[in-house]
Amino acid sequence: MKLVIDSGATKAEWCVTDGMDVVREFRTKGMNVSVLSGDDFKGIVSEAAEQVGNVPVTEIHLYAAGLIEGSEAAEGAAKCLSEAFGGAPVEGASDMLGAARAACGRSEGVCAILGTGSNSCLYDGSRIVHTARSGGFILGDEGGGACLGKLFLADYIKGLVPEPLATEFGAAFEVDYMTVVRKVYREPAPSAYLGSFAPWLLEHRADPYVEALIDRNLTDFFERSLLRHGRADLPAGFVGGLAAALSSHIRTVSDRFGVRISRILASPMEGLLRYHSL
Repeated sequence: MKLVIDSGATKAEWCVTDGMDVVREFRTKGMNVSVLSGDDFKGIVSEAAEQVGNVPVTEIHLYAAGLIEGSEAAEGAAKCLSEAFGGAPVEGASDMLGAARAACGRSEGVCAILGTGSNSCLYDGSRIVHTARSGGFILGDEGGGACLGKLFLADYIKGLVPEPLATEFGAAFEVDYMTVVRKVYREPAPSAYLGSFAPWLLEHRADPYVEALIDRNLTDFFERSLLRHGRADLPAGFVGGLAAALSSHIRTVSDRFGVRISRILASPMEGLLRYHSL
């Protein structure tokens, strides 16, 4: 049996498969390998082992945020998983590689992640061969939810959001100037705060101003990330909740740049199970 794990910072999906069918599937807290303490990681793995029960696991594939192959943290994570599942060998890889394998399978292509943040890579059918640095929500993350929220909030505090949209937004959120400054510059998780406005904006995407903002955000992502790999001839796959929600907008922008879309997946797990069934 193969155990496939896809983990972001907030949640992790676990699936045990015999190559054809899913035998066990469940969720736990997320595991960002670069920041999670060893004890916390071990606790999550122990919880997962209880849910897997007596199903024999013969190989483990971990795709996790913050996982850098060969790092001390990655080796510790692999050892913990192996010990919890009867000594099964562990392949540890980044969530970016997981997204690429899910979206592109075993074919060469370009892959993008669009969630709260964003990222993209060039993939050779097995490994990542080129990346475009994300830059995070301050220096980059174009196309992601935090960047969309940042663009909107920057307009809002300067009085550039048209009415009645501005009034409706102000009534829905506590966004007086001092609250915004505190949340963005003084409190933890500013990226999550900015990204929290994305669902509201998606609900109002029919508004011409919001539609133009979404188009601007995606266009910046194509120009500053996706096309930086120099392979516009290859199909591009997209993974992430925001990518799935904006699938029609992504296809519109991709047509403008002459980029073919292979798959748009809300979650990589379906594609990862397909990849590891071959």
